[in-house]
Amino acid sequence: MNETLPLLLNTDFPLLRRRRIETVQANLGYRCNQSCLHCHVAAGPKRVEAMSRTTMALLLLFARRQGITTLDLTGGAPELNPDFRHLVIAAREQGLHVIDRCNLTILNEPGQEDLARFLADNDVEIIASLPCYLEENVDRQRGSGVFDGSLAGLHRLNALGYGEADSSRRLNLVYNPAGPSLPPDQRQLEADYRTQLRSRFGIVFNQLYALANMPIRRFGSQLISHNEFFDYMNLLKGAHQEGNLASVMCRTMLSVDWQGRVYDCDFNQMLGLPPGGSSEPVHLSILLDHDFAGRPIRVADHCYGCTAGQGSSCGGALNDH
Repeated sequence: MNETLPLLLNTDFPLLRRRRIETVQANLGYRCNQSCLHCHVAAGPKRVEAMSRTTMALLLLFARRQGITTLDLTGGAPELNPDFRHLVIAAREQGLHVIDRCNLTILNEPGQEDLARFLADNDVEIIASLPCYLEENVDRQRGSGVFDGSLAGLHRLNALGYGEADSSRRLNLVYNPAGPSLPPDQRQLEADYRTQLRSRFGIVFNQLYALANMPIRRFGSQLISHNEFFDYMNLLKGAHQEGNLASVMCRTMLSVDWQGRVYDCDFNQMLGLPPGGSSEPVHLSILLDHDFAGRPIRVADHCYGCTAGQGSSCGGALNDH
């Protein structure tokens, strides 16, 4: 599934260095109740990898030692890790801002009926995938019935105050293109989402993040099988904006996999690329007091996915504000 890696390593992407780390993005495992075509993690219902409580404790210790302010939880569906709620409660007690990267349909799964209430009670920010406001587009990309399930999840969250302008319970949505194209202007797309979701379904949210698809893992394999890989890479490189380099997420975010190994970003994690300055995987346990500022960041050609056009990061467009 990493057949794109040899095509990405010979790169002319500019050298990047870290600033102080503010956010740790932790992958709690690859199990998911969906199997989306664009998924760079290749997550699915049959995956069994899951972060242990021991690694979670190390994660929180690292956050204390490094003065981290935000814990960003991803997967798979992070909520399917059996210790997800334990981690959220411990992180909130430690004063961390917690983000849950939620696929929305997980809120309707058997055994998860109280998940939305749990997230609300613990003031967890939700960043939720909704690649379109049209049913046919969502179901084509993510599977039959996903759109209706996503709407049901959004209604549950809205009923708890998520997405309201005057509420502290933040609900941000994520758009990504269905194929090998750049996302449209984030501000205009957000306005379209807001109008369509409110008028048609009575749904509200705070912000929309428009993300580019990365040419790796499942999506990268799809590009290769359709003979579109090099065309897509040329699109990304041709749209590269130097101004986006100052704001790419890897400067202030550290990625940690389910085993506690550290990477410069989530995409490098999925490619198995060790952090800059290292030739082998590095474990969180030896970095508790490490000074990350100025450390080189591992780059490859897929990094152009973050700097093309308006830019793309876990927080959406880079030059949209």
